[in-house]
Amino acid sequence: MEVLILVLTFVVLLGIGVPVAWSIGLSSIFTMLVSIPAVPAFTTIAQRMATGLDSFALLAIPFFVLAGQMMNRGGIARRLIDFAKTLVGALPGGLAYVNIIAAMLFGAISGSAVAAASALGSMLGDRMEKEGYSKEFSAAVNVTSATTGLIIPPSNVLIVYSLASGGVSIAALFLAGYIPGILTGLFLMFVAALWARKQKMPVGERSKLRDVLKSFLHAFPSLLLLVVVIGGIVAGIFTATEASAVAVLYCLVLTFIYKEVKLKDLPDIFLSSVGTTAIVMLLIGTSMSMSWIMAYENIPQNITEILLSISDSKLVILLIINLILLFVGVFMDMTPAVLIFTPIFLPVVTELGMDPTHFGIIMILNLCIGLCTPPVGSVLFVGVGVAGTTIQKIIKPLLPFFLAMILSLIVVTYFPVLSLWLPGLFGL
Repeated sequence: MEVLILVLTFVVLLGIGVPVAWSIGLSSIFTMLVSIPAVPAFTTIAQRMATGLDSFALLAIPFFVLAGQMMNRGGIARRLIDFAKTLVGALPGGLAYVNIIAAMLFGAISGSAVAAASALGSMLGDRMEKEGYSKEFSAAVNVTSATTGLIIPPSNVLIVYSLASGGVSIAALFLAGYIPGILTGLFLMFVAALWARKQKMPVGERSKLRDVLKSFLHAFPSLLLLVVVIGGIVAGIFTATEASAVAVLYCLVLTFIYKEVKLKDLPDIFLSSVGTTAIVMLLIGTSMSMSWIMAYENIPQNITEILLSISDSKLVILLIINLILLFVGVFMDMTPAVLIFTPIFLPVVTELGMDPTHFGIIMILNLCIGLCTPPVGSVLFVGVGVAGTTIQKIIKPLLPFFLAMILSLIVVTYFPVLSLWLPGLFGL
């Protein structure tokens, strides 16, 4: 009975336009009210929300958000675009490759797909249109490539998965994301190459070695952040939370060196970071309360039994889980989806002998697709808004990139070595 109320109230609230965080929290409260009186129900939900946020690892999120905001304002995107253009700008459809490579670099540095889509779309949109790219195709490239930064570390969502899974190593997850993230970018570039060949896009001028080195030197301080953060975590110099604080300090120094952020700009950057952090933390708090209710009702155990009764084949179970997550990603934001469905599906895959680190990469890569789909796809709406087009017009050019992302998901799902080789190399 309680399970039915939880699902129905959540779906109804979401359907009438209530924000996801409030839908999760209210459906959790309604479910508790069926079992116990009002005061204990409200107290229990509040307690579970507070307990869910009482985690040292979660301190990394506001720091990485702040670092991302500084990177977004500090001229990082322009330098990464210039560097990427010297590498691939001479190829047919070169600006599409530039967008994808810059998104992989900027998204990894900022840790935000929305920030990557906004920054790169604003800077590349007009330039791509002048060179013969349609607004819709440019937006499709920008939207899908922006999500690669959620797989390539440092990534806030991987930290959330570590929390939801009960302590999977953040360092292992960060290392595990590199190859799948790069692979996804390569698949997207392949689609862009086919489009460029079909449209017979002109070939640009090949950059001289001197220009490549010059653009690399300009972008090097930004790229060095990845080495400092990931290298420090893997070497055991600091934890992921401490690394996030180091990233903020590094970004602060870097933005002043670039002279694109002044002291008077800092209050606005801090306020913007606080707003983003508050939204994420509210989602985490309400999602943790719903996860507790589901555990109390033995939902994960029941789903494990149901899935294992369907088949004992890992291939079949992973296919079913991927299909469910693809459906969930269409209607739910990534953070609550990770917090709610990790406790449900992780026991299933571990029962089949699957590594939790590998499953984390599969889950995040899967839900990245949902960020590019209506009605909840935040990256889709940002990309469309920046490009000045509509969702209806972008759907057709978006479909081949969707297929590329799904193909990447299939490859990563059934070839665990792609996720586990790097962590294994470092003994994680």
